[in-house]
Amino acid sequence: MRINYLKTLVILITAALLGVGFLMIYSSSTVYARDNRGDSYFFLKRQLIWAAVGLAVFGLIRRIDYHRWRPKSRLLISAGALLLLLVLLPGVGRSAWGARRWFSVAGFSFQPSELVKYLLILYLADLLARHQEVIDSFRSGFLPPLAVTIFLAGLVLIQPDMGSALSIAFVGIMMLFLAGARLSHLFLLIPLSLPAVVALILKVGYRKQRILAFINPWADPRGAGFQIIQSLIALGSGGPTGLGLGASRQKLFYLPAATTDFIFSILGGGRGIIGKGLVLGLVAAFLVVGFLIARRAPDLYGSLLAFGITSMLVLQALVNMGVSCGLLPTKGLPLPFVSYGGSNLLVSFAAVGLLVNIASHRPEECPARRRKKRIDIFDNNPTRFVQPGA
Repeated sequence: MRINYLKTLVILITAALLGVGFLMIYSSSTVYARDNRGDSYFFLKRQLIWAAVGLAVFGLIRRIDYHRWRPKSRLLISAGALLLLLVLLPGVGRSAWGARRWFSVAGFSFQPSELVKYLLILYLADLLARHQEVIDSFRSGFLPPLAVTIFLAGLVLIQPDMGSALSIAFVGIMMLFLAGARLSHLFLLIPLSLPAVVALILKVGYRKQRILAFINPWADPRGAGFQIIQSLIALGSGGPTGLGLGASRQKLFYLPAATTDFIFSILGGGRGIIGKGLVLGLVAAFLVVGFLIARRAPDLYGSLLAFGITSMLVLQALVNMGVSCGLLPTKGLPLPFVSYGGSNLLVSFAAVGLLVNIASHRPEECPARRRKKRIDIFDNNPTRFVQPGA
């Protein structure tokens, strides 16, 4: 498969997911928007505005050589950390539902943690590519990128947003793995991090309730288990072909966050197994195409960047669908390009623009770089990353 075809496929898959998103946001929000906003098209209009801005950002970033972001990665990640600190300040960050995660300007909200996810990927791709010679060293190669990942995940956790914090940590660790970090160092993280994660869950009431509801939602069907039960009812009511667009009953004030965290459930009720299979197929196709772009990238930096972007987008999609199906505890991660929300849509467009730019480069356009063996699982010709005579 030629790289130009990969670029086209990424754009087509993204456009298809975006189209599904517009339909489902309209379907799931009309009644709520009419009763609470006085306009049945309120949420759809706002999503269209964000999509227009996102398309402009996509068009700009896809034309900028991805190597030009490399020397700016330290400045960008520092700016991202500053935003995460500022959003915690009363009077600066907007508070809602017990969390302080948003900046609000002119009636529009922006969640900086969505941006920081991808700024971290930019930073780690550069850092890990530069430190290949010492990646086996715990102190020089493993600890610095891990420390930055933990620091940013910790700032997100304070907001609190455990789902985003865990996704940041997961993608950071996967990038370390593919860059060639020692498995003994990576396995060391399990006994160190697991007690901390368990403590964060058990010591916070609503998180503990979510875990208990995940295990047995019927133990508290009107309380902690309500979301999961209503989500499963929505998914099951659709059958093979669905009740029809806009006909899912759970959107009628039964299922909270119908346009965001549980939009996949509304899709299942309205379009049935066919609709769910379509979205799952598009996500799987994006995963394959993204990894092929990583495999064919001209250098290690591009490979790590493409892998990180693809992993983050797909991880969010899988978690969102897993929560809707009752396979994972409730977490507030959006389904990229489908869920309502300007922050995620905007940065997802930017991330795909960067991925398309990587796909536009051919191996001969960039200087060769020494490459670790582990990331060669993406490459059918790993010798092109080794300098002659090396």
